[in-house]
Amino acid sequence: MNSETQQAPQRYTELELDARLLRAVAEIGYTELTPIQQRAIPIVLSGRDVMGAAQTGTGKTAAFSLPILHQLLPLASTSVSPARHPVRALVLAPTRELADQVFSNIDAYARHTPLRCACVFGGIDMAPQTAQLRQGVEVLVATPGRLLDHIEAKNVTLSQVRYVVLDEADRMLDIGFLPDLQRILAYLPQQRTTLLFSATFSPEIKRLAQSYLQDPVLVEVARPNATATNVEQIVYKVGEDAKHAALLQLLREHALRQSIVFVNSRLGASRLARLLERDGLRAQAMHGDKSQAERLATLDAFKRNDVEVLVATDVAARGLDIAELPGVVNYDVPFNAEDYVHRIGRTGRAGASGLALTLATERDARGLADIEKLIKRSIEVRTLQVEARPRRDDRAPRAARDDRRARTSTHDLRAPVRAAHDPWFDKPYEADPQAQPSWEQSAEPAARSSARSGNIRSRRKVAVLLGGKPPGADSSGQG
Repeated sequence: MNSETQQAPQRYTELELDARLLRAVAEIGYTELTPIQQRAIPIVLSGRDVMGAAQTGTGKTAAFSLPILHQLLPLASTSVSPARHPVRALVLAPTRELADQVFSNIDAYARHTPLRCACVFGGIDMAPQTAQLRQGVEVLVATPGRLLDHIEAKNVTLSQVRYVVLDEADRMLDIGFLPDLQRILAYLPQQRTTLLFSATFSPEIKRLAQSYLQDPVLVEVARPNATATNVEQIVYKVGEDAKHAALLQLLREHALRQSIVFVNSRLGASRLARLLERDGLRAQAMHGDKSQAERLATLDAFKRNDVEVLVATDVAARGLDIAELPGVVNYDVPFNAEDYVHRIGRTGRAGASGLALTLATERDARGLADIEKLIKRSIEVRTLQVEARPRRDDRAPRAARDDRRARTSTHDLRAPVRAAHDPWFDKPYEADPQAQPSWEQSAEPAARSSARSGNIRSRRKVAVLLGGKPPGADSSGQG
């Protein structure tokens, strides 16, 4: 791999990009290039394969999409024929949320061009996606699983793809995505430009990625796996039973008007969201068990500030771009140290300051050590004195009738309640003088009873007309 050392441009106007792209970028508000954009855009414009490693939130999407759009513009067509709009650029993302985020950015960059963009991912109906693909698109953003579904249904062909991008390449090349990725790459032409971008690159991933790239240029604008310097990181030592109270206390003390709280399980996300709602916070959960429509609706509500706390699993750790998000909280220390880098990358984006808080118990010591080893820095550790939450009995009455009852009642509710005392139960036993002993009672009931044993059932009576005996006849039949 080679490294690029030429003088990098500082502003978008210094790039050799089409005027229509520069116009869209200016409307979005981009003026200064980020470090990854300064170094990667000229290399991609030259047609070289790139492995780009940069901290999350530094503009990697623009770093690969702007030069690709510029290179595709000479092939753009205003024709309505789908044949004039084949897929020429393919962007693969590991999660639905990241795919949707990347598509939104690319679509905004290409708004003044004839290039068509589309996004396909699972969890929703394929029919609208199929209709859009059959109309023709030049830039396709997709998750691997849903893209394979469309390929097998012959809704899309990739024979004319010139650019392929693996966003969050460390996860794309993970063992879970590698089989699907290999199948997709088999549909692509051999002559193509391949770009890999991610916030984290392990040595194993780098070696594996070289099998897909041809003489790539490695672009690292920061120390590998480093976290943003503008994000303050603090670890709070708390007990397992005090994590919920600690979370409420930290949200209040740090004045986090909006935050993402990361947990490790889907069940834990739903449970914590319900608890926060009971505490008066506008909270919603986001995890893999939610339908794609529900996840997108939750994400839109969070972006509109209709949701204060987004409780999420690692499906929200990559690709979510929330403008000016004050901070994130690791309610659970992640199982994978690399996920920590992506989690805290949701805050402090585009040069803004951010806050990353982590609640750690005694059993999280190894996980914290792995995180510090990965990011090659120590994290400030504080001990949090969790404030005792008031008991329900000490809280204010919920309704006016409870308040009136408390004011008018003269009974001390804290005093033990005793049953009324009846002196009759303390009197000794006294026999009834009028009662007759049982052995002197009349024996008439016994006389009236039959002399036969009670185990012998009486003969069933049959009417005379049916052959029975008239009353008074003895058993022998003599009258």
